[in-house]
Amino acid sequence: MASVGTVTPTKIAPRSVNRRGFLKGAASAAALPLVAGLAGCAPGSNGPGPSNGAVQDGRAVAVAVPDAVTLTSTRRLGALEVSAIGLGCQTMPGTLYGPVTSRQDMVALVRSAVDQGVTLFDTAEAYGPFESEEIVGEALEPVRDQVVIASKFGWDIDPDTGRMVGGLNSRPAHIITAVDGMLRRLRTDHIDLLYQHRVDPQVPIEDVAGTVRDLIAEGKVGYFGLSEPGVQTIRRAHAEQPLTAIQNEYSVLWRGPEDEVLPLCEELGIGFVPFSPLGAGFAAGTINPFTVLSPGDFRAGVPRNSPDNMTANMAVVQVLVDWAVRTGSTPAQVSLAWLLGREPWIVPIPSATRISHLLENLGSEEVALSAADLAELSASLAEIGVQGERLPRPVLALSGVEAPPR
Repeated sequence: MASVGTVTPTKIAPRSVNRRGFLKGAASAAALPLVAGLAGCAPGSNGPGPSNGAVQDGRAVAVAVPDAVTLTSTRRLGALEVSAIGLGCQTMPGTLYGPVTSRQDMVALVRSAVDQGVTLFDTAEAYGPFESEEIVGEALEPVRDQVVIASKFGWDIDPDTGRMVGGLNSRPAHIITAVDGMLRRLRTDHIDLLYQHRVDPQVPIEDVAGTVRDLIAEGKVGYFGLSEPGVQTIRRAHAEQPLTAIQNEYSVLWRGPEDEVLPLCEELGIGFVPFSPLGAGFAAGTINPFTVLSPGDFRAGVPRNSPDNMTANMAVVQVLVDWAVRTGSTPAQVSLAWLLGREPWIVPIPSATRISHLLENLGSEEVALSAADLAELSASLAEIGVQGERLPRPVLALSGVEAPPR
């Protein structure tokens, strides 16, 4: 099995990696009036209207995003070392949040992420289906031994056509077939981190973990993880085959993992990977109550994103705006810096389909929040009751599921 190391950023030299070097005198209360600016939004716009702040590629910003950012720190997910921030690749096929510019642009974006120091790339067979893995495979083939690829199985997807045949499927034979398909699409001989995408209520987790253990022994898989599992399923899986990471939604808008999952990860020495760390763009200012989402955009069906709920939840964004002004950063960067400050074994994987968003996200590593800052920010967020479920009910029903007994 090929070794996995940290990438040494090459090719693109950062204009300045010092946060103070690229802030351009905009850190003032007038520089980022995101919430106040909403009053001047016209329905159909894709963000705040003109104001003293700037809007860059749909995000409200008060700072200039540099041409390049070099990530300098790594973290450990169990025994696996990765960059402190990864790249989520779910949106790259253009089937989740609306169309993207082109497939080759997505390949170029992934390669740019490598140049900026990102080493963790997260995908799944269900993203597309298949297309996200194909993009990641094409992009990372030249640097395969320098990066960590994570993918996921668990859906009843036809291995030849990519058609969704049914719901969940984690039967051992299906896992083996799915992994072989992943290896072809990812253009590799091994998957560094393999997750069960959702717990299958028909298959004991011991059978799933045992199958992954066999794949690890064969050299096809490096490490094992679960996404959105029940807490007892985490314990049972970890006893059968040690888990390296749990991947759940976690952000300033959804702090559910703090109740049971994060304490359990700390107890067992398991890393934690937050997906949707920017609340599907809401915490970054990409969407707001006046946003008209593209046809087929998954976010349109999320209860938290109804106009009334988004209006109420702008209180969260206001907190982020206040902290962005205080730290000379952006709401997205404050959101990610808050996650990074929660625990040293948390590695967020914000998605991006634009280079500017990628660079902005990676710049969060430079946002310095002290322990006192984190406590104050967390307390302010805790005072706000976020309105609306985080996912559509049928999707939410698949989270926190406990696998059946063996």
